[in-house]
Amino acid sequence: MARVRAVTDHSSHSLRSDARDNRERILAVAGVTFAAEGLDVPMREIARRAEVGPATLYRHFPTKAALVTEAFTEQMAACTAIVDEGLADPDPWRGFCRVIEKICELHARDRGFTSAFLAAFPHAVDFAADRERTLGKVAELARRAKAAGRLRPDFVLDDLILVLMAHGGIRATSPAVAVAASRRFAALLIQAFQAEPVTSPLPPAVRLPPTVVVR
Repeated sequence: MARVRAVTDHSSHSLRSDARDNRERILAVAGVTFAAEGLDVPMREIARRAEVGPATLYRHFPTKAALVTEAFTEQMAACTAIVDEGLADPDPWRGFCRVIEKICELHARDRGFTSAFLAAFPHAVDFAADRERTLGKVAELARRAKAAGRLRPDFVLDDLILVLMAHGGIRATSPAVAVAASRRFAALLIQAFQAEPVTSPLPPAVRLPPTVVVR
């Protein structure tokens, strides 16, 4: 009886280990795929690239929202940390500028995270709550920058959403080019957001591929 129990325990441990390995592989593949290609990649394609069956994928992540939420946990934490750092800066305008620069770069490195951040996932409660908390902190930082007379008074939080939507349209030939384009984009934004615009040198421009083909 003791031997039967030992074999059963070992078998259960192996199954748990296999399930854990499958889950980690699915998340790793989803993170890389969504970062490079956005969120439109089908779940079955994620399963194929992770070398698991669709049933295994759906057993771990019943919906795409669940997979996206889990895949971008680290990026959301990084986004929150960026905003917290900006709030901690004694100069609110400098903190606001840092937030714009770093969030743009974070999103430039991960196309999928931009889509996830802007998407509405009604059942992904944790992700939605984190997003709303982060946006609330940006609103507080903007209020301080306005009070300091540095941020234009007509700035509203929806402008940040508009910025992220526009930024998501950057298409580049490599991650390095995307980041370079993002830095110039952020510099242009910061100049536009200043209460009293001051022209400063911009980061170097980069050549981006055309997004419309004329036939």
